[in-house]
Amino acid sequence: MSTKTIDISSLQIARESLRGLLAKDAEIVLTDAGEPLARLTRIDEASPSPKARIPDLFPGIWMSDDFNDPLPDEFWLGDSE
Repeated sequence: MSTKTIDISSLQIARESLRGLLAKDAEIVLTDAGEPLARLTRIDEASPSPKARIPDLFPGIWMSDDFNDPLPDEFWLGDSE
């Protein structure tokens, strides 16, 4: 895969040109004054989608009933009496 670097201060590229660069199995790195900001790559249509969650994958693990309850002030203040 080849890499093309484009500085955003001079970014005046047409959408077709951008698509053309990505279609050639390339990645594009956007920079600002030489500092990398973002990486653009083509999404491979053949890549598998994220796997679905499997219920009970780890049997025996449970969540307490007060899991979503707010933590007491002692936790945040560091008071242990």
